[in-house]
Amino acid sequence: MAESFHPDCARCDRLVAFRTQSRIDHPGYFGRAVPSFGPAGAPLLIVGLAPGMHGANATGRPFTGDYAGILLYQTLFDLGLASSPVSEHAEDGLRLIGCRITNAVRCVPPQNKPVGSEIDNCRPYLVEELEAVPPGGVLLALGKIAHDQVIRALGLRVAAYKFAHEAVHALPSGLQLVDSYHCSRYNTNTRRLTPAMFESVMRRARDLRPGE
Repeated sequence: MAESFHPDCARCDRLVAFRTQSRIDHPGYFGRAVPSFGPAGAPLLIVGLAPGMHGANATGRPFTGDYAGILLYQTLFDLGLASSPVSEHAEDGLRLIGCRITNAVRCVPPQNKPVGSEIDNCRPYLVEELEAVPPGGVLLALGKIAHDQVIRALGLRVAAYKFAHEAVHALPSGLQLVDSYHCSRYNTNTRRLTPAMFESVMRRARDLRPGE
């Protein structure tokens, strides 16, 4: 049985101190471990890396308030997976449809770089999310770290599943893992990931869901 997530998780001293300081520096910020967003047990689970300082750490919703969320939520809306193209804050009424968003690490890390022990400490919460995905469901990993953590959370060998943009991996559990470059400002500004590329991989993940 996976360990249940709580926003006041205190497993990582460095991350707890950093998120606490963020609330002092920015009164009104959420500043806790960020919950997943979307219906529990959705057939498509999107896995990112970690909350951004002025994004999910501020708003309490994954990919909300930062640059990466602009492309993500617009694409979800365009593909019928979200009720609005813009995610403004946790109480804006936006709904996800048939999908859910989580992160491999739930607390904002300094310099946006969690260390290995912090990723390991957060893995039980990813296991919890994966256990809720229905048979035949789809996992969409945004970036190699998210990809690796999904593989590890399922008890598999990372070397057996190579990350590549738009790769599809059939997993022993019956789930399918789809890889995408992360929708970060750096990747979109350098054109490593274009909106068309992201829509293509997101569409593929959507269409692989059971019953589609």
